[in-house]
Amino acid sequence: MSTTTLIVGSGFVGRAVAARLAAQGGTPVLASRTPPPEDAAPWVRLDAADADACAQVVGSVRPDRLVLVHGPSDVTWCEADPERAIALHSAAARHLTAAARGRRTVLISTDNVFDGSGPDNDEATSTAPANAYGRAKLAAERIVGAAPDATVLRVSLVYGWEPADCAKWLNFFAACAHRLRAGEQVEAPHDQWTTPVLVEDVAAVTAAVLEPGAPGLLHLGGPDRVSRAEWAAAIADGLGVPRTRVTPVPRAAGRYASRPAHTCLTSTLLDEVLRRHGLRVRGVAEGVRALLEAAP
Repeated sequence: MSTTTLIVGSGFVGRAVAARLAAQGGTPVLASRTPPPEDAAPWVRLDAADADACAQVVGSVRPDRLVLVHGPSDVTWCEADPERAIALHSAAARHLTAAARGRRTVLISTDNVFDGSGPDNDEATSTAPANAYGRAKLAAERIVGAAPDATVLRVSLVYGWEPADCAKWLNFFAACAHRLRAGEQVEAPHDQWTTPVLVEDVAAVTAAVLEPGAPGLLHLGGPDRVSRAEWAAAIADGLGVPRTRVTPVPRAAGRYASRPAHTCLTSTLLDEVLRRHGLRVRGVAEGVRALLEAAP
């Protein structure tokens, strides 16, 4: 019998997780306020901040497992309305863990739960959010972490292709690639470092930790630590355009001002999870090359 997984959040990561689970023979169901593209998995409408709506959706879908990828995830938006950001993240986590109590649950969280003072943040590093998004996610972590049979999966910066006309702010790779292909100049911080993870690798690890035996807290960062400016230059190289189209700037000069200097994740547990499931996480050069070879 196929395993049904309710994925709360039908954005970039949620759809990738749904595709991975479907490819493995599972039955993913996306849930969100607005419908995903038509070629995505089956979808149900859900306002996760509404307790009754959460109970109704869990009752109708009858999932075996849950993946929570709910937002808001725009760091700049959260910084502008921090109280609402915390309220929305907390309400969704609380309502869904209550409605689906006892079912296997994975929460996708963030590297922004750390203050960015150091480049190495593993599962034992003390949390100290540097921004409103990090505080909102940490509040959700504490709710989900207290539920039975749950894993908090903190993920570093996720990247992959998204349409250039996407309504939301594009992930860093897609934003750079589309602009560089169009002959535009790209500004990227030289003083904001991350450990990027390809979205397909995030989906694969998420599917793995839905299985029994996963740790209660796991970090997923890519093997490469790069500044955004270095990463943009690597994308330019892959596209065969001059690196001079990338202008390094301070993070304080733009929308990255509220990000920690180091949004990097390391792990003492990930290697064992990858080994057990026959997985690996690709570095930036390999990830960029794979994406550009499959460019839309």
